[in-house]
Amino acid sequence: MIIKVNGQEMQFQDGMNALDIAAALGDEVRKSALAARVNGTVQDLAMPISGDAEVEFLTGKDADGLRVLRHTASHVLAQAVKNLRPEAKLAIGPAIDTGFYYDFDVDEPFTAEFLAKVEKEMKHIIGKNSRVERFELPRAEALELMKDEPYKVELINDLPQDAAISFYRQEGFTDLCAGPHLPSLGKIKAFKITSVAGAYWRGSEKNKMLQRIYATAFASKEELEEYLKRQEEALKRDHNKLGRELEYFTTVDYIGQGLPIMLPKGARVIQLLQRWVEDTEQKRGYLLTKTPYFAKRDLYKISGHWDHYRDGMFIMGDPDDETKECFALRPMTCPFQYQVYLNRMRSYRDLPMRLGETSTLFRNEDSGEMHGLIRVRQFTISEGHLVLRPDQLEEEFRECLALAKEMLGTVGLLEDCTFRFSQWDPANPKNKYEGTKEQWEEAQAVMGRILDNLGLEYTIGIDEAAFYGPKLDIQYKNVFGKEDTLVTIQIDMLLAQRYGMEYVDSDGQKKTPYIIHRTSLGCYERTLAYMIEKYAGAMPLWIAPEQARIMTITDRADDAAYALKDKLEKAGIRVEVDLRNEKIGFKLREARTEKIPYLLVLGDKEAEAGTVAVTKRGSQESVVMSADELLAQMDREIAGKVRDF
Repeated sequence: MIIKVNGQEMQFQDGMNALDIAAALGDEVRKSALAARVNGTVQDLAMPISGDAEVEFLTGKDADGLRVLRHTASHVLAQAVKNLRPEAKLAIGPAIDTGFYYDFDVDEPFTAEFLAKVEKEMKHIIGKNSRVERFELPRAEALELMKDEPYKVELINDLPQDAAISFYRQEGFTDLCAGPHLPSLGKIKAFKITSVAGAYWRGSEKNKMLQRIYATAFASKEELEEYLKRQEEALKRDHNKLGRELEYFTTVDYIGQGLPIMLPKGARVIQLLQRWVEDTEQKRGYLLTKTPYFAKRDLYKISGHWDHYRDGMFIMGDPDDETKECFALRPMTCPFQYQVYLNRMRSYRDLPMRLGETSTLFRNEDSGEMHGLIRVRQFTISEGHLVLRPDQLEEEFRECLALAKEMLGTVGLLEDCTFRFSQWDPANPKNKYEGTKEQWEEAQAVMGRILDNLGLEYTIGIDEAAFYGPKLDIQYKNVFGKEDTLVTIQIDMLLAQRYGMEYVDSDGQKKTPYIIHRTSLGCYERTLAYMIEKYAGAMPLWIAPEQARIMTITDRADDAAYALKDKLEKAGIRVEVDLRNEKIGFKLREARTEKIPYLLVLGDKEAEAGTVAVTKRGSQESVVMSADELLAQMDREIAGKVRDF
């Protein structure tokens, strides 16, 4: 067979595996290879290759190679736990972006002391450098092998009847797994257990709570050390910690998980963002709407949300009793805003109709998925729907993207965003998607052409589309590397027909419009979380909840302080006064800890001269200026929405 590696073609015996080919290419390739991509598919190095193929060897520098290493490390973690606590039942242990985890069913929660023993046992297992071997079994034999592991039995029973049931074995440990994996355990050069948490089996609160051990692994100790340093820095910026310390938000157990309380600072920032978004959208021709927070199930049945999204909704009443009224809190606003369009017959001259709303939404997120302000059960979003003619689609999509980029750029997040073209999975149409194959192919072709015409760099996400159409997702990672969607722009060619939305075209015929679902800044709570992390809590002046703090050296300057506060407040500046009988150094240190942009000091000299000593955040030097000079400087920064860096 002919194998093509790095553009070079070489002859090998048919059936050889990638491990043998790597060895033939030299020690450097053999030692660094963790897995192979054969004709585009990642597979074990030990898996035979049949026929001509293009082979790429994956190392710890490759995302797919690192994922294989971490997946194998998760099996080492499971083996270590089973060695120490044989009664533990195994659930799942996938690789994730930041490392890997494994879920266990145990009677007693894992302690820090136990995790230290697990790490020691993992080192012992890896030190033996055991081979990792793949094998398959018929269903009956697979169930017999896993009979003492109830979660594995459940997973096997969920597999299609014709599925290959594969296992991986290392030394005396065997796990149900599709792979791929490393050829031997010695290639795991560095790992670290990072935390432990509770997680419901399959993410459902209806199931048992399991113990989840999080960890990470790398192909070198240097990479692990670098990662741990980044994590240390991330902890300092983590909005879930910093946002609470700076009093942006809090949570209360008896209110509920995923239901944050916005404290005055957080509420102010969200208010400022909301006003800015609404004013900007109004200038771009958006019509403001205000719709109900909940509706009868009938509304969601028409849209399809009842069939495709019911598990993620908060329902009031018996969802299966058709003899009684049943309501649900809205998980999105689209079916409500459509009623604005349907209020009367529309003409082609009315289009595009751009509808915008600051929407409070409710989604029944799994408890294991919720995190601070990033993923919550009640949130507010800059939601909008554009009803338009087919010939307006590309231009309106372009404008939606331009608006999102402008807003994300202004708040400082755009430079770290990535773009994903989220498409349907044609293998899963019945359970998840509405419409025909032809409709989906048309919608995705239209969106693909628009994205390519825009010259946008994007990845493709299969099975990431909404149930009614493809979408562009603008993705962002938090400080720990966990990715979420910040903004979406979706093309919908289906729901208008479901609701009977029509317009009279120039030829006098009634036609069905297209719809763009979009957000301009996305979820306000999530945006606030990312901004706290981006700026380490030091919000830019224009959006800072407290823009300036006036501090006096003696009480003789109190009157001057109040006069300055009055002048600044009349100019729209958010300012507080600190007249406490404390040393000025103490007051300054406290204000710096709270990350106030402008620190204003008044002593006898300044009070008498009508000036103020101004220190900007990040500087130790003060500049004496008049109140008018201070206001002019602040106004320039606010108008330009200037960032500190």
